[in-house]
Amino acid sequence: MMRILRASDYKHMPWKNGGGETVEIAVSPERGTLSDFDWRISMATVASDGAFSSFSGIDRTLSILDGAGLTLFIEGRPPKLLTTADPPLSFPADVPTSARLNDGPVTDLNVMTRRHALKHRVRRLHVEGALPITTSAREIVLFCHRGSVALATAGVSATLHALDTAVLQHPAALTLSAEISSDVFLIEISVP
Repeated sequence: MMRILRASDYKHMPWKNGGGETVEIAVSPERGTLSDFDWRISMATVASDGAFSSFSGIDRTLSILDGAGLTLFIEGRPPKLLTTADPPLSFPADVPTSARLNDGPVTDLNVMTRRHALKHRVRRLHVEGALPITTSAREIVLFCHRGSVALATAGVSATLHALDTAVLQHPAALTLSAEISSDVFLIEISVP
């Protein structure tokens, strides 16, 4: 099963801590809230330094989509500069965390799963031509960051344009293809 989510349909809502606005891309269950989701994928523009919202029992992965990056201060870890060139960074969402902007606002991609129930892996993929994907994940989410990507699996196909998303259930094999250089985030969600 494949569900296509267009950028124009995403839900805009305030951050849990009230410090900004988040764009909810996808959540499971579909009507899940900030307190009862199994997994959640969102984008946010970070325009000022400050603390991250805390989510008890949640694991988080952060990726920088646009901007000069930010330095993360995660309790128990050395400070970490995260930019668009860096791989996604995973950390517990219930550990005190704050960020300092490197040089102006950034837009980030935030993936969260409920610890003990699910786990996730986030990869940034560059697609030009055909790219086969094999996965054992229960669900995968494809977020098209830049460009346009066609995807095909089990006789079903669709095209994602910039900021569109596809959610697929049990996709053992999948092929991505792009006529122009495109960037996609592959999010694999599975049972621990």
